[in-house]
Amino acid sequence: MKVIRDLADFPVLPYAVVTSGTFDGVHLGHQKIIERLLEITRATQGQSVVVTYWPHPRLVLHTQDQSSLQLLSTIEERIEQLSVYAIDYLLIIPFTEAFANLTSEQYIRKILLDTIQTKIFVIGYDHHFGKNREGSFAYLQQHAPAWGFQVEEIPARDIDHVAVSSTKIRKALESCDILTANTYLGHHYSLTGKVVPGRQLGRTIGYPTANIAVADTHKLIPGQGIYAVRVKVKGQLYGGMLSIGTNPTVGGTEQTVEVNIFDFSQDIYHQLITVYFVAYIRPEINFPDLEALQEQLHRDQESALTLLNQ
Repeated sequence: MKVIRDLADFPVLPYAVVTSGTFDGVHLGHQKIIERLLEITRATQGQSVVVTYWPHPRLVLHTQDQSSLQLLSTIEERIEQLSVYAIDYLLIIPFTEAFANLTSEQYIRKILLDTIQTKIFVIGYDHHFGKNREGSFAYLQQHAPAWGFQVEEIPARDIDHVAVSSTKIRKALESCDILTANTYLGHHYSLTGKVVPGRQLGRTIGYPTANIAVADTHKLIPGQGIYAVRVKVKGQLYGGMLSIGTNPTVGGTEQTVEVNIFDFSQDIYHQLITVYFVAYIRPEINFPDLEALQEQLHRDQESALTLLNQ
């Protein structure tokens, strides 16, 4: 998959089969659209193109409280999630106020025709585009022949039967229901962040942790508790257990995200790592002392190893 971030860099393609959307989280509903895109691409021997936008439109349009925006994926995570499919090109369009003010006709001419030279445009059943979301499937059906491309809408029944929505996934993550979230996503929910120095109390009781600073303030952090996770460090995967909470046993007050990586001793300060949530183990507990905490961490590790080996 070739990632392109500038319209001027997009190549001339013989037969572009295109879809577009924010694809936040690349969940099962999005995957239905991508699967159909790839089916058409194979049947026509064309080139598949996914168009997405960054930053998230809500951060530009000011139509809702931006502080409430919770993203299931950053743009880098979205690229990784899309890369597992046989997509030929991913075009990331900077979402600016000027772009948001393009009419539906301007969007079609500038993006679909002048830039991509679209032959087939595949959209979800409720997809809208252009200023004030004025463009629709009906609009495309009416005008596409004059523009020289075909349009296909994925019917509601093909997407709704998976009963997926970003709202359901967010609610599941906030309530620590990792199983439901991962089921709706079709992959493990992930967090990526830089390892930063912490209080280093974990190593004093035999469970050193890497403190993860998530740079994007809009990235959704799951509910507080202990989780079984997989951890990607320098391209290698390890098992681990992760804590989201305030560490009340040692008088903590601010929320942290800390992961104990199993069978791992490398210095990874200031490096980016990614954690993939596999299962929820238990809520955060205020233990009477460090010895009780240490005993519970031993049980947590056993639980995490069992869950990771299932």
